[in-house]
Amino acid sequence: MSEIKILIAGYARPVKGGYLASPSTVLIKDSGKFILVDPGANAKLLLQALKKEKLKPADIHIIFLTHYHPDHILNIRLFPKADIYDGNTIYRGDKEIFYNGKNIPGTTVKIIATPGHAHEHASLIVKTKEGIGAIAGDVFWWDDGQEPKMDKKSLLDLKDEFVKDKKALRQSRLKLLKMADYIIPGHGNKFQITSNK
Repeated sequence: MSEIKILIAGYARPVKGGYLASPSTVLIKDSGKFILVDPGANAKLLLQALKKEKLKPADIHIIFLTHYHPDHILNIRLFPKADIYDGNTIYRGDKEIFYNGKNIPGTTVKIIATPGHAHEHASLIVKTKEGIGAIAGDVFWWDDGQEPKMDKKSLLDLKDEFVKDKKALRQSRLKLLKMADYIIPGHGNKFQITSNK
């Protein structure tokens, strides 16, 4: 069974002329590998969080990117030796290796295509002692202090001002709500799924 640890709770705060934002950064321990999901943009917070886990950047085997928005990926520079994964490609230096996109190779972690917020968006499904967790990236996210109601309709209708395809995003949300016992959003707090299935 896999272990999930939220290293950094994702945040997004409007500031004059833009946002102050970094995503939920999640550590998965599975099949002897350390997988870091969405390393984010705040290097200081990430390095402190890894240190608390008695880990160094060199201990991370895989970086998984849910999508390519800069607030989710800027810290990949801290992991020059780690393989970088997206929903169907492994990046090893300048080499690109295509894989089936169904699971992270050599692990039990499932990959689910979840387009809408971004066309390339993918989420992870992980079996843990707590149940089935979905690391959802920005399929679900909200500004600090704007936590939505947690009923199915509110979650499906959650506003996303950066959405690329509203219909696809709604389908991606529905898919994760049906699959997971709990969801870790890109920005905001982890939430349980109760009567949404």
